[in-house]
Amino acid sequence: MKTKSNIKNWSKKLFWIVPLMFLGIFACREELASEEFELSELSVKTSEISELLPSMYNSKFNFSWTPANNHGTSSAISYKLEIDKKENNFSNPQSYDIGKNIYSHDIVISDLNTLLIDVYGANPGTDIAMQARVTATFADASVQSQSAVVDFTLKPFKPFTNTLYIVGDASPNGWDITKATALTKSTSNPAEFVYYGQLKAGNFKFATTQESCWCQDFYTKDANDETKMVYNVGGSGADLQWTVDNASLYRVTVNVLTLSIKIEQMNGPQFSDIWIVGDASPSGWDVDNPVALKQDTSNPFIFTLECSLKEGNFKFLTGTKGEWCGEWYRPLVDNQDLIATGVAQNSGCTVDNKWKVTAAAAGRYLITLNTANNTIKFEPINVYIIGDATPNGWNMGTLTPMQKNGSVYTWTGNLTAGSFKFTKFNTTWCDGTELVGVVADQSISNTSFQERVKCAGGDATDFKWKVTAAQAGNHTITLNLDTNTLSIQ
Repeated sequence: MKTKSNIKNWSKKLFWIVPLMFLGIFACREELASEEFELSELSVKTSEISELLPSMYNSKFNFSWTPANNHGTSSAISYKLEIDKKENNFSNPQSYDIGKNIYSHDIVISDLNTLLIDVYGANPGTDIAMQARVTATFADASVQSQSAVVDFTLKPFKPFTNTLYIVGDASPNGWDITKATALTKSTSNPAEFVYYGQLKAGNFKFATTQESCWCQDFYTKDANDETKMVYNVGGSGADLQWTVDNASLYRVTVNVLTLSIKIEQMNGPQFSDIWIVGDASPSGWDVDNPVALKQDTSNPFIFTLECSLKEGNFKFLTGTKGEWCGEWYRPLVDNQDLIATGVAQNSGCTVDNKWKVTAAAAGRYLITLNTANNTIKFEPINVYIIGDATPNGWNMGTLTPMQKNGSVYTWTGNLTAGSFKFTKFNTTWCDGTELVGVVADQSISNTSFQERVKCAGGDATDFKWKVTAAQAGNHTITLNLDTNTLSIQ
């Protein structure tokens, strides 16, 4: 009976103790929550960086803040970051809507540097006082928005140049800085620029603009390391240049962040542009607007030109147009005929050898210049009419050429019902250039034509003239390759 009495007593005590315990727990939780709300006031800070450096270009500057206090409402909180010059008092801020449950924001230092200079007028190398403000707004309208501000000071660096030009007697346009050749800016690395092209024997450096003043900014060679550059502001400092010993094709890669340069000689031709000049040529002696040779796409060392050569002289200009004493391809001796194959590449006006075209040799030629071994070939152009409408038939290899007088080709004979076209070769099919119609089964009254090179386009471009039975008979065909005209009478 004693045990039952104790149990009754404890039951009575628990009846009062348990509610008191719950009241205590709730009171503690309310007290803790109250303390948490008081401690969770909004504050903001920035990265501990005061000077921005070019080496930080791709690094990030951080803004971070503590959670705002929603006063126990469970309201969603959205944050906005604003940046402005301190003296503006946020009258001209850059704003970033951050969103919910995010407590930091990064700005790439290159973008921040641009912002300081372009928007807020900071001077590179000089401190500028800035402010950042974070504002918290609440989904529950009963909770007022909260803001926190932090002051910070930054010293920006001079931005990288967006343009870079190679200038010097080794470069395509020499020391004429107004015509300096632009490097290509990398799409993946804004600090990297590439020049891919011909360089001559000589020197070069890099300018940031094409302004005529030599007092602009330059990148020149480091005195202690040819793979490094020096940034000369306003043309100051030692004017050291890189030297090219062997004219050739080069790839030059420049990084204005690391101040490094890589110069690679490529396996390619020394020049990518070659022009014919001379009174025997279609250009005359015009070095400003000469006729260009065509660079072969499969072998860039090979340059070709089909043209008529008159009695007179000629040579080949390369490198840069308009320079009489520039770069040339010339024969080994003066007044060289069109049989010898040797070529010399040289510059200047001291040794000015030229090819000589006699009256007897005048005519239309296919010129092939090989810049890999400095050889040249002059092949007279013959034209052949071929097809079942002609006496030649389709018998490639045994064709009779049309009569030639300079650039004019003539054939007189019987055309039967059938088809025909013209070729400039008499070897095997698809071995050279054909002259074909512009539509299938073209009428002989339509004298328009086009080139078809080595069967390009297959059967789709193999257009022929069609001779009907009513049109069969004796005809005279005249083809002028200088004027690109055709007559069928």
